[in-house]
Amino acid sequence: MSSTSTRPQDEIMANEAPSWADQWGAGGIGAAGSTEEETKTKSKKDSNSSSKKMADMKATAAVGLDKAKSATVVGAQKVKAGASAGVKWIKTLSQKKSSSK
Repeated sequence: MSSTSTRPQDEIMANEAPSWADQWGAGGIGAAGSTEEETKTKSKKDSNSSSKKMADMKATAAVGLDKAKSATVVGAQKVKAGASAGVKWIKTLSQKKSSSK
């Protein structure tokens, strides 16, 4: 058996494969059949839609930010209270030792 780099069936498959333009069409900027006015109208509709989506996302993010902020404040208060209680405990412990001598 001899090993070749290309087989005849690979060449046939490569020739039969559609090009990128065949797969995706010519629907890019300045496509045939769409006028400049239609393109502007479509982009304006897309812009309005994306603006509304962005506003919704910002509102959702703001709610999440408020929740995170309040959770942070509560956590900081707990840390402060715990640290304060720890310092008081150490103070009372050291005062008891010094008074018992």
